[in-house]
Amino acid sequence: MPEQASFQRPATVPETGVADLGLFGKPLFEDPSARALARVGVVDVGSNSVRLVVFDGAARSPAYFYNEKIMCALGAGMAETGHLSPEGRVRALSAMRRFRALASGMGLSELTVVATAAVRDASDGRDFCDEVLRETGLRIWVIDGEEEARLSAQGVLLGWPGAYGLVCDIGGSSMELAAISGGRVGRRVTSQLGPLKLRDMKGGAKAREAHIKEVLQDLAGRMGPQRDRLFLVGGSWRAIARIDMLRRGYPLHVLHEYRMTSADVRSTLKFIKKSDIDELRALSGVSSNRMALVPYAAEVLGRLVKTFKPKDIAISSYGIREGMLYEQMPQRLRDRDPLIEACRFAEAKDARMPGFGKTLYQFILPLYKSANGPRRRLVKAACLLHDVSWRAHPDYRAEVCFDNATRANLGGLKHSERVFLGLALLHRYSNKRENSRFADLYELVDERTKAEAEILGKALRFGAMLWMNTETDGADLRWFPKKKLLQFRMTPGVRPLFGEVAEARLNSLAQSLDATVETKTLRRN
Repeated sequence: MPEQASFQRPATVPETGVADLGLFGKPLFEDPSARALARVGVVDVGSNSVRLVVFDGAARSPAYFYNEKIMCALGAGMAETGHLSPEGRVRALSAMRRFRALASGMGLSELTVVATAAVRDASDGRDFCDEVLRETGLRIWVIDGEEEARLSAQGVLLGWPGAYGLVCDIGGSSMELAAISGGRVGRRVTSQLGPLKLRDMKGGAKAREAHIKEVLQDLAGRMGPQRDRLFLVGGSWRAIARIDMLRRGYPLHVLHEYRMTSADVRSTLKFIKKSDIDELRALSGVSSNRMALVPYAAEVLGRLVKTFKPKDIAISSYGIREGMLYEQMPQRLRDRDPLIEACRFAEAKDARMPGFGKTLYQFILPLYKSANGPRRRLVKAACLLHDVSWRAHPDYRAEVCFDNATRANLGGLKHSERVFLGLALLHRYSNKRENSRFADLYELVDERTKAEAEILGKALRFGAMLWMNTETDGADLRWFPKKKLLQFRMTPGVRPLFGEVAEARLNSLAQSLDATVETKTLRRN
């Protein structure tokens, strides 16, 4: 039988482990209970920094409407004094005043504020919380280490709903571990292996090495074997990832979902040790405050990888703040695919004809009957995003599409998938990809993937020419891969849309498929 488009409710997506309900079902960002999460402000009072994040957009895959970090170093010197840094307290209080004023200006009725290791361990931590409440009206919730681990792990689940492995969140004064599997947070532990604490240790490098080894052996005994993926959360880990990118000459400077092997980590730690710190900071773009802690965090990471022996390592830009947002989501919202929800939101907000993405997907589906779940997921995302950049100047539209796809805040996308999606959208507007300023990024995918992205882009390019009503079924594609025959069928009502430009685009698609084209006009009673 020929391969034709037909509507089937998508099954669970293997890459994410969640049901793909977001493409054809009612998008949850239109639901009142989900809209309540459309703009949420959270403040994370950490040992090293105080950060305000305001989430906005599609509730399942929110955009960062506002994101500001102030390096306060509240935990500096605590190992000796037992109380918060006086200078850090002044800076943190000033930051909280600013954040309260910003929230008011954004129309946020409240901010959720949590404090972690420094405030919970300091002798004057309660006094600091009381001062913040008096001065700003903001109540700080001081959480223990296991709760910090749970929230950080939930942040990872926001971006990887079906993730499994070990989440490691390093702050200034502590380091937490949490196991995740099947969308749930399991066993979790906390430790004092924060770089601020290690920097203040007496005894030098040998004492630190022995201490780190002892603590991690204990943590490994409590957590049990964790040989799956290691998710790294926290500013110090992200700084090390930036340095790894620098060492490798990696072209895509997006930290979320950046992957490293254990061998990569070992090479980068050696690179850090032999490099001049100031020169390394300038080359990598890491702040001076953060770079000062990198050598201590590097010592922990080396032993962490050696102890747990993960199969691979992924950087997560999502952590405790995203975990606080996840905490407020109903389960039905957590079960959505964050990529598809974000693309649905982008289409509803920016496309000229919201809803046409569904029609376009159904139209080109015959080309993807044998595609696996992860690839179909990307095809759906491309259909939803195919028209959201129409406002860009025509001369730059293809590059804008590629740039948006590869660098946008989209959860659940590997870097290679970002490039595939970017190339598909680039070919939505351009037959050629050569001589682009993004050419170095193309090397993150193989030639076959580039060819598949070109086919998808040209299918989008042709399908967009028909621009039918979202309920119209007046045209379809049939794909006979063994015969290498691409058949386009249309009713008389669609025939006027099939002009010479549309025909040229159909021929271009067929050329990429190495296929022969056949067109038919259907007569309907």
